[in-house]
Amino acid sequence: MLVLISYDNSVILWWFYILYILMMKKIITALLTLAMSIGAGAQDVKSDHNFDIAKNLEVFNAIYKNLEMMYVDTLDANVTVGHAINAMLRSLDPYTEYYPEDKQKDLKMQLSGKYAGIGAMIRYHLGLQRVVIDEPYEGMPAAEAGIRKGDIILAIDDSVMTDKTVSYVSEHLRGEAGTSFVLKVKRPSTGKTLKMKITRRSIQLPDISYYGLQPGGIGYLNLTQFTEDCSKDVRRAFLDMKRQGMEKFVLDLRDNGGGSLQEAINIVNMFVPKDLLLVRTVGKVERANRDYRTTVEPIDTVMPIVVLVNDGTASASEITSGSLQDLDRAVILGTRTYGKGLVQLPNVPLPYNGNLKLTTGKYYIPSGRCIQAINYKHTQGGYTEHVPDSLTRVFHTANGREVRDGGGIKPDVEVKADSLTNLAFYLASSGRDSTEVMFDWVVNYISHHPTIAAAKDFEVSDADYESFKQAVMKSGFKYDRESRKYLDNLVKLAKFEGYYDGAKAEFDALEAKLNHNLDHDLDFNKPIIKQLLAADIVAAYYYQRGTVENALRNDKQFAEAVKLLNDSQRYKGILTPKE
Repeated sequence: MLVLISYDNSVILWWFYILYILMMKKIITALLTLAMSIGAGAQDVKSDHNFDIAKNLEVFNAIYKNLEMMYVDTLDANVTVGHAINAMLRSLDPYTEYYPEDKQKDLKMQLSGKYAGIGAMIRYHLGLQRVVIDEPYEGMPAAEAGIRKGDIILAIDDSVMTDKTVSYVSEHLRGEAGTSFVLKVKRPSTGKTLKMKITRRSIQLPDISYYGLQPGGIGYLNLTQFTEDCSKDVRRAFLDMKRQGMEKFVLDLRDNGGGSLQEAINIVNMFVPKDLLLVRTVGKVERANRDYRTTVEPIDTVMPIVVLVNDGTASASEITSGSLQDLDRAVILGTRTYGKGLVQLPNVPLPYNGNLKLTTGKYYIPSGRCIQAINYKHTQGGYTEHVPDSLTRVFHTANGREVRDGGGIKPDVEVKADSLTNLAFYLASSGRDSTEVMFDWVVNYISHHPTIAAAKDFEVSDADYESFKQAVMKSGFKYDRESRKYLDNLVKLAKFEGYYDGAKAEFDALEAKLNHNLDHDLDFNKPIIKQLLAADIVAAYYYQRGTVENALRNDKQFAEAVKLLNDSQRYKGILTPKE
């Protein structure tokens, strides 16, 4: 016989249920109030809209009540309701997110770029099956304590870390600023176990990874994110290079996912006059719509500027590049940007110390266009539609050049970056192969070289590459060759359509020519693999700034930017509308 609720527990369960209902009513009231206030601001809301909100919230409450009372297993409300909330938000767009009380640190770090910890990137080493140090940040506690790339994390205070995940170790490395702990690591190059006391500090992830004056009076600045006060850092760096003799400027926003809209406004304001409309945000609640204008006098309105962009350039980066394009203040070079034209309110307070990052509208840059590339549909659990080029509309820059909305910022000069070859991708991707041959070789190289050449000059020698090649050959490294995949698919298709038997000899000959030869592949991919090795090695000596500076040696898009800036007639011609 099944017993749902025993007599002895019914009174206790009843009181828990009463408390639960009271709690749920508070949440429903808060959500309903928020929904009502949003509904009141819209002009086209139907009379039964508020009823639908109340009805569905009541149904949700009733479902959970029955689950709590009669479902076969005991439910964790934080998990079950949390999944329901997240599923609802996923049906809207990727940027509307719920942060419960225990995730407030994540939200704070996302908005400010700051956290308290030791300042180091960690990763999981598949061969060792341990979490290891990948890259300490310059001037941070890990680097100051002597932590190196490749150090194996054994323990944090008395907590053993040898069987833990990256997220678990990361969580224990972080903490309150000013707190100390003992970190125990093993150094592979010596086999020694080291203990060091480290004090956590507030870590500000660098917004400028590198800036510096290049040959020919060309200044270069790589901005990685739009965090709080990053515009002040950009201003200082720009003026510093100007004092050194900068005559032309390259602003690198590739793979910059954005951040603060106000910081983007401040950066554009450095190069365009005061009191220009840069961004207009428009949403459902009229009183929340806002115009963003330049508010101070610029520091330079004439210096030629090229902005580098790619498909990882998004949000505030697109506001910056798009505004400079619309105002004909810079030439945009690279590949089409991501296309994020949505605006978020980052900190909507919720009951029980939660927060909601909420998409509230779209933004429009100086020409009047919105560059949102994806329409988010909220039916059928949520799906996306990419805006095709054929449906985009024409707008005009200040000089009268044609630009289009939708699909991100299309560069004035399209230059595609060199793509990573298949072999190079497999060697460089952490966790791709249990041998971890590239990571281990770099760690070994560092242990045998106390110093290396300056970041801008360093390169892996042919002898060193031969050493790496032999290490790969001996490691048992394997990777999937794309040519083999295509051949296998072609054979299947030929058999399906009845052509294989007649062409079998040709297929056999092609298979013989495409036979796997790792020695040949390593020689063929030597230039790109040497660049990857150099980037990893330089980071251990000169940190992120050194990696960026070294990469400029072989940066195809940067080289095209330099060529363009050195051709003033072509530069001006791009910013002039076609007759």
